[in-house]
Amino acid sequence: MLATVLLVATLLGAQAASAAGGGRFCQDLRHRLVRGGGQASGLFVVDARTGKAVCARAARKARPLASNTKIFTTATALSELGTDYRIETRVLADGKVDRQGVLHGDLYLVGGGDPVFGAPAFYDAFLGGLGTDLYSLQRQIVARAEIESVAGRLYADDSIFDRLRGVADSGYATSPYIGPLSGLSFNAGFSTSRGGSFSSDPARLAARKLAAALGGAGVSIEPDVALGNADPDDTRTIASVESPPMDILVNSTNVYSNNFFAEMLLKLLGAHEGGAGTTAAGANVVERFARNKGSALNAVDGSGLTRSNRASPLQVVRFLEGMRSSYVGDEFVSDLALAGREGTVAGRMGGTPAYGRCRVKTGTLTGVSNLSGYCFRGGRTMIFSILMGGVRDLGLAHAEQDRIAGAVAGY
Repeated sequence: MLATVLLVATLLGAQAASAAGGGRFCQDLRHRLVRGGGQASGLFVVDARTGKAVCARAARKARPLASNTKIFTTATALSELGTDYRIETRVLADGKVDRQGVLHGDLYLVGGGDPVFGAPAFYDAFLGGLGTDLYSLQRQIVARAEIESVAGRLYADDSIFDRLRGVADSGYATSPYIGPLSGLSFNAGFSTSRGGSFSSDPARLAARKLAAALGGAGVSIEPDVALGNADPDDTRTIASVESPPMDILVNSTNVYSNNFFAEMLLKLLGAHEGGAGTTAAGANVVERFARNKGSALNAVDGSGLTRSNRASPLQVVRFLEGMRSSYVGDEFVSDLALAGREGTVAGRMGGTPAYGRCRVKTGTLTGVSNLSGYCFRGGRTMIFSILMGGVRDLGLAHAEQDRIAGAVAGY
């Protein structure tokens, strides 16, 4: 709370100083901001140790966040679900197994909202090996459950989420930019392990793959699967597999600005903390969490694809400061991309003090280019947010952002 008061008070001082001409440092930052992003741009920079605002321009005006939205989504997921939280996908069975290994009942593949559930051939090729192996379920069923034949069929249970496949940007239909959102996703929504087009029904696809794997292992099972919800009172778990821990998922989401991961995490937050596995419920959880950190935003989705995800540079910095001092602060900071070396900022900020010293998140939409994060040098931590809203030349915007970040790191 004290940090928030300091930020507000020093913001006013920084704006007054800027109006009177200000220091050369701030004048240079403001010039570069407008040069890269036009007049519809805002900036806020604070020294985290003292709480002193060292530069501001239009810092209170909310602007499109683009992928800076992921800062809020992933921080909420780390904090509310925990850094070590793993998303479980289960196979449930009803009925009993007789002495001949026949299950007199059905199987249910129950999704937990895991964004990396799939086949190793897919996630090794497209996700750098980050994945949860569907075929581990088949091996468990054969080795542990001693099922040789299923009298019923296999059902796909995706009921942890709703069945709206996209976000507001695509009218909640499947987006051309991200795979279909599903409580039982498979291969990030793609129809094959080679990528290509998106699946029209990810849950059924996952169940068909499991049925085929069971058949290939000698288990007699109907290959035609269906959607169906498991009854928790009449079923038991016979196999399960868990995702990588949340901090690994968050790191990949932020470093590579993975829109699909962010939207799946938002629905997961809705399911566990907001009463429903929906985008709207997850957005409400994120907004509430931001308020608890002394900040605010208008959250419409988890990734920033929709232009109405908005916050001001001051609100972004408030949030970043609140996260830095939280119990998951070190993990959250390390899960942002390292300037010049990782993800969306690999190859940027070279030759500036920001290189290898700033942890940042980018954000890009048509006419929008953002960069926010932390810079560390000589025991000092600087927190900044650059929200450019009138970008005509993305290359120029990036160049000016890199120079601003370099100046902030060298302050």
